Amino acid sequence: MKKYVSTILIAFMGGLVAVGVSKFFNNNNSKELAQQLSQNVNSNIRLVSNPLSSSAIAGGADFVKASEKSVNAVVHIKTTSEQVSNLHYDPFAELFFGPQKRQENYTQQASGSGVIVSNNGYIVTNNHVVNGADKIEVVMNDKRSYEAKIVGTDPSTDVALLKIDEKDLPYLTFGNSEDLKIGEWVLAVGNPFNLESTVTAGIISAKGRSNIIDNSKRPIESFLQTDAVVNPGNSGGALVNLQGDLIGINTAIMSNNGAYQGYSFAVPVNIVKKIVSDLIEYGTVQRAYIGVSIRDIDAKFAKQKNIQMLNGVYVSDAYDNGSAKEAGIEMGDIITKIENVSVTSVSALQEQISKYRPGDKIKVSYLRNNREANTTLILKSLDNTTKLVKKSEAIKSTINALGAEFSSVEKEELNRLRIMNGVKIEKLNKGILAQVGIKEGFIITAIDKKKIENPKDIENAMLNKKGVVSIQGFYPNGLGITYQFSM
Repeated sequence: MKKYVSTILIAFMGGLVAVGVSKFFNNNNSKELAQQLSQNVNSNIRLVSNPLSSSAIAGGADFVKASEKSVNAVVHIKTTSEQVSNLHYDPFAELFFGPQKRQENYTQQASGSGVIVSNNGYIVTNNHVVNGADKIEVVMNDKRSYEAKIVGTDPSTDVALLKIDEKDLPYLTFGNSEDLKIGEWVLAVGNPFNLESTVTAGIISAKGRSNIIDNSKRPIESFLQTDAVVNPGNSGGALVNLQGDLIGINTAIMSNNGAYQGYSFAVPVNIVKKIVSDLIEYGTVQRAYIGVSIRDIDAKFAKQKNIQMLNGVYVSDAYDNGSAKEAGIEMGDIITKIENVSVTSVSALQEQISKYRPGDKIKVSYLRNNREANTTLILKSLDNTTKLVKKSEAIKSTINALGAEFSSVEKEELNRLRIMNGVKIEKLNKGILAQVGIKEGFIITAIDKKKIENPKDIENAMLNKKGVVSIQGFYPNGLGITYQFSM
C-alpha cells in the first residue's frame, strides 16, 4: 500500500513540476511574442500629431522638393479685354425718344495660370486664358507684377506663349511626357479660384485622351489625364513630376457643374516644346501633315475589315500629292509606329506628328495585308508644300482667305450710325466673307465680341483663328447683322 501511495505522490509532484515549467516557458514565449508584435506594430503606426518626413508619404513619394521647385515658377495671369455688344434696335423707341445707342462697350476680366520656361521671361499658358485680352498682367509668387505681351498662340492645342521683360527668373525645365507611366505621381500647380500658388497631388490616370475640347475648333488632342485636383484658374498652370520637371500644361476638366469632379487634362510637354520653339523662331506654329484620313480600330471594325490586330491607326484615305501617298502608303494600311514609337490611336499619331515641321523626314511602320512594312516620308504643310511659314505670311494667307479689302471709317459715318468703332469692307473678292453673304460697305465693329477699330485689328483677331467665328457690324443704312462662319 505504501509503495502505491508513494508512486502516486511522486507522479502527482512530477505533474505539478511539468505544469509549472510549461507555464513558465509559455509565459516567457508569450512575453517575447507580445514584445515582437508590439515592436512591429509600433514601427508601422504613428500618432497623427507626430511629424512625418515627406519620404514616408505615398510609399516614398516626395512632394516637397517638386513643390518648392515649381511654385515659384508658376505665375498668376490676370487679363482685361474690351468687349463690344450690339444693342437691339427699336425704331419705335427712336421715333418717340430720339436717337438710340447702337453699341455697348464693356470690360471683361479673367484670370488663369502660367509657367515660366526660361530665365529671361518666356511664359507658357493656355490660349483660352489670354485669347482676346487687351492687357495681360503677370503676378509672380513673390508678388512682383509685370505686363506681358503675346508672342504667339496655337488654338489647335490651346497653347500660348507670353513674354515679360525680366532676367534671372525661376523657371521649370522641360521633362519628357512620353516617359510617363500610368499610375505615376504628379503635381498640379496653379491659381484656382484666385487662390495663388496652390499645389495638388494625383497620379497619371491615362494618356492620349481626345475629344475633350469642342470639336468645332479642330483641335489636336492627346491629353494627359490626372486625378490631381484642378479647378477654374488652374488653366495654363504646371503639371510636374516628382523631380519638379514640367510634363504638361493643365488645360481642362471634365465636369457637370464647372468644378473638379475627378478628372483633369493637360497638354503633354512634348507638344508644348515644339510649339514654344516655333513661336519664338517663326512667330507662328509650323504644322506638319502626313496627308491621310485616319480612324481608330475597334473590335467591330476589325471584324468588318478582317484585321487581325486592334493596335494601330487605320488609313481610310491617302490624299493625292500628300506625304503618305508619295511614300507608298495606301488606303487600308494600318500605321503602327512613327519613328519607332508605337501609335495605338488617332490621338497618339497626332501627338507624334505634332513634334515635327514640314520638310522633316520621318520613319513610318505600317501593316498591309497583316504584313509589316516600313517607309520614310517627308512631311508637308496643309497646302502640300515643305515650305516653312513666317508670321507675316500667315497673316497674309488669312486675309486672302477672307477675300476682302478693308478701310477705316470716317468719324462722320460712325456718328451717323451711332457706333463708336468699325472697319469698312471696301471691296469683296472670292473668299469666306462673300460666301457667307456679306456685302460691300459692311462695317465690321467686332470679331467674336472683340472691338475692331482698324484693319490691323482684323489681322490680329483672325490670326490662327480656329472654329466658329462671329462677325458683328452694320450696313450704311443702319441695319445691324451678325455673321458666323467656320475657319
